[in-house]
Amino acid sequence: MGELIAVLSGKGGTGKTSVCAGIAAALAADGRRVLCVDCDVGLRNLDISLGMTDSSALSFLDVCEGGYDLSQAAVHPLYPSLHFLTAPMNCPPEDISADAFGTMLTKARAVYDYIFLDAPAGVDAGFRLTAAFADRCILVTGPGPAAIRDAARAAELLELMGKTNNRLIVNRVSKKMVSAMDLTIDDVMDTAGLPLLGVIPEDGHVTLAAAFSQPLLRYSRRCAAAKACRRIAKRIQGFPEPITFR
Repeated sequence: MGELIAVLSGKGGTGKTSVCAGIAAALAADGRRVLCVDCDVGLRNLDISLGMTDSSALSFLDVCEGGYDLSQAAVHPLYPSLHFLTAPMNCPPEDISADAFGTMLTKARAVYDYIFLDAPAGVDAGFRLTAAFADRCILVTGPGPAAIRDAARAAELLELMGKTNNRLIVNRVSKKMVSAMDLTIDDVMDTAGLPLLGVIPEDGHVTLAAAFSQPLLRYSRRCAAAKACRRIAKRIQGFPEPITFR
């Protein structure tokens, strides 16, 4: 059975969606069967980070309501084992049937090795819907104080939901900025109260990839962020990989 992974953040601007796309693509590049589900209802943009803006993707609600089959999910043009369902535009999270959503995810478990749920930023209904079904929750934060505080609050809510397999990714880390703030990754971990899954450095290739609608891994030879996503994908699969800033 496949593993359901919710990618969450306490606030916007942490780069959560680009992290989700980078890790998913890295797993697909390793030959894993991966489904990405954009759960950010009304503000969907996972297709940009995946490099799938030209794909005619079904929404997960189309599948939940029975009009379409999971096998009709959009296929990535570069990674055939990576499939994608976008978010519906005009349906608030509160109106989405948790039972129907859960049924769709149960079917996905039988087909895919990993199912990534890219949650909306914040801790409202979309956060609860995606986290409720997850086997593993990944909280993405930046190194700024507001992002760290919000990550700590999100971690508390996950604990109240009974979620125990939670990990932290610190994204958009600049060595100079962290040094100037007199901040360490251990400080971020202590404040958020979560073990570390990875550190992703600030990297202009992330913006460049989105601008040209290309997956981040296309730039992996010179892109530190893409290399970090590959290392995180290895850790998710159970392989030992060092956590570095490079």
